[in-house]
Amino acid sequence: MAEVSNRQVILRDYVMNGLPKESDFELRSSKIRLSVAQGSKTVVVKNLYLSCDPYMRIRMRNSIGSYIAPFTPGSPITGRGVAKVIDSGHPNYKKGDLVWGMTGWEDYSLITEPETLFKIEDTDVPLSYYTGILGKFIPFVSSKLLQVQ
Repeated sequence: MAEVSNRQVILRDYVMNGLPKESDFELRSSKIRLSVAQGSKTVVVKNLYLSCDPYMRIRMRNSIGSYIAPFTPGSPITGRGVAKVIDSGHPNYKKGDLVWGMTGWEDYSLITEPETLFKIEDTDVPLSYYTGILGKFIPFVSSKLLQVQ
């Protein structure tokens, strides 16, 4: 597949005081290849819904000792998203699958850690619910179960 334009929301620099402002962000276009390399386990997705959560403000600061790593200035913001698989080298995901997990604030994301994705099986509810109530608790429960085993 050819390369396509990929709009991205970029954090310009850490937010030092107060709330983030529009000037703290930049809309940038880059190019992305919509296919994965042969033998790769990566997944390319088209983002359909992106979350905007309060914890993200903490990540926009360079907070030492925070429970979560800060965003990297000059890079796309990341958060929970709902997406459609465009191409996949991972056996659990195929073209057309709907997934949710950590994605970039961009049109398309290359997911290099597909174990952070969850396949959406139930489409009887609005897909946007997976960025909120249907998406928040499953990873926590799953990670706790994996630690016990």
